[in-house]
Amino acid sequence: MQEFLRNYYWILSLMVEAVAAITALVCYKKYKNTTAKYFIYFLLYIFICETISLYPYLIKNGVLGFLDDTVLRRNFWWSTLFWCVGSPLFYMFFYLKLIRSTKIKSFIKILAVVFIVFSLLTIALNLDEFFSSFTNSILIFGEFIILFLASVYFYEMLQSEDIINFYKSIYFYISATVFMWLLITTPLIFYDIYFTLSDWNFIILKWQIFLLANIFMYLTFSFSLLWCNPENR
Repeated sequence: MQEFLRNYYWILSLMVEAVAAITALVCYKKYKNTTAKYFIYFLLYIFICETISLYPYLIKNGVLGFLDDTVLRRNFWWSTLFWCVGSPLFYMFFYLKLIRSTKIKSFIKILAVVFIVFSLLTIALNLDEFFSSFTNSILIFGEFIILFLASVYFYEMLQSEDIINFYKSIYFYISATVFMWLLITTPLIFYDIYFTLSDWNFIILKWQIFLLANIFMYLTFSFSLLWCNPENR
């Protein structure tokens, strides 16, 4: 199992992301006049960025060998930018279009500015960490922002008539799936201190949990795009 995950973890993750991206393209016409189209863009963005993040394999194979002695030889910096920073910013933009409360919308805009400033300062003050590992402070901050946004969406749904047909809403499936994914994976970040080559038991456990969580998340996204009907917010 250890050798299998070490060799195929990223490939398996990319495969389920590809399924979601292809499903998104197939369903684009269905959602092109709704807010859900932005989520389709996001799924394509994830697949493209995750594909780019595999460039260290090209360095090992010699195709990009000229990067082997540079700070770019590892992809942590890229993952921090496109996922740790890019993902929360997308969800803030996305939920600005779903949440109805003007006060919460104003708060989200302020939160976006705070998050951007915090991320830039954190990267600038920790350049070595930026290129050598995930910047956990940015990752944790961003994940709590997404949890907050999903929680506000659920609260507003409970207070409206939307709750009657929640099982038909793609926005509910997106929010519920992301919320569950974060509840499963976020605790692992707090144990990331053990992410060393001397503790392969933890590494394998972490990879297994993330792989299963990713399969669940992207397949649920695919199902919701196919199952749900377009709706404007």
